[in-house]
Amino acid sequence: MLLKITCMMDTYCEDCFLKKHFRKEKGKNFAHSFCINQCTVGQEIRDTGKQLNVENPQS
Repeated sequence: MLLKITCMMDTYCEDCFLKKHFRKEKGKNFAHSFCINQCTVGQEIRDTGKQLNVENPQS
């Protein structure tokens, strides 16, 4: 699953125009929030991360 997340980020997020634009115009926090909450790739990464957390819960 970590490889899946890494591949998605390398493929879609690395050179993302919206990420760069929002980071420049509205700041790092806004860009990060947009990526996680509104971008379909970010949502899939978040959902995959949740699956990782369920499979390997920390006590």
